[in-house]
Amino acid sequence: MDGNVLFALGLTLFAGLATGLGSLIAFFTSRTNTKFLSVALGFSAGVMIYVSLIEIFVKAKDALTAELGDTKGYWYTLIGFFGGMLLIALIDKLIPQKNNPHEVRSVEDVNAVSHTKIKEADRLMKMGTFTALAIAIHNFPEGIATFISAMQDPNVGIAIAIAVAIHNIPEGIAVAVPIFYATGVRMKAFKLSLLSGLAEPVGAIVAFLILMPFLTDTMFGIVFAAVAGIMVFISIDELLPAAKKYDETHLSIYGFIAGMVVMAMSLVLLS
Repeated sequence: MDGNVLFALGLTLFAGLATGLGSLIAFFTSRTNTKFLSVALGFSAGVMIYVSLIEIFVKAKDALTAELGDTKGYWYTLIGFFGGMLLIALIDKLIPQKNNPHEVRSVEDVNAVSHTKIKEADRLMKMGTFTALAIAIHNFPEGIATFISAMQDPNVGIAIAIAVAIHNIPEGIAVAVPIFYATGVRMKAFKLSLLSGLAEPVGAIVAFLILMPFLTDTMFGIVFAAVAGIMVFISIDELLPAAKKYDETHLSIYGFIAGMVVMAMSLVLLS
């Protein structure tokens, strides 16, 4: 297998495993460092939005206009970009609100569960399982996006993988809380949250086995534009609102700006 493929797969695995790290944080710390999470999530959003609009979208447009001409190529870029947004929006729409993992939760929620009598175990187990499934479904296209980005530009892939990993840490906390509530078993909650995060490398494998053989220059441009749309949507719909909920001051915005600055500098220095 090509070294670039292994590298891209490794990045998606790294990003996915961060979900398990989030559940471990939930179980082995007594309080949530909300200020840190707010800055980290804002930073992640800044990285994603900057690299999506300044790097990924532009590369997709260049590829498509070179193949199809300026006007038609630009239209195809826009279709891919907003199509990526529509895809991730539909996935969110199909996940029931009570099982949607993007509700902000904290370590204190897990500690509170330990003092709560567990009732209706079967129903709660189903709820916990569906929550883990919701995470897996949502992480799948993130894995594809990270893989495709890393295959096109390793430096961009690294930046996106780090941003997605930061995003997955509080997501792991969000998964651990309802699953622990459902089962009362920390190890089961950890395993299911870890498995849900592994949907990211599964998405990368699917991209490699199914998408890669059909990626003509035109198809690649459309997919790359869709990756930009997915990243922007995730940042606006999930990361920034979550960052603001963890800390209602301007920390999330400072993190957001810092993420854009770091991404801009890295693109200049590594180009």
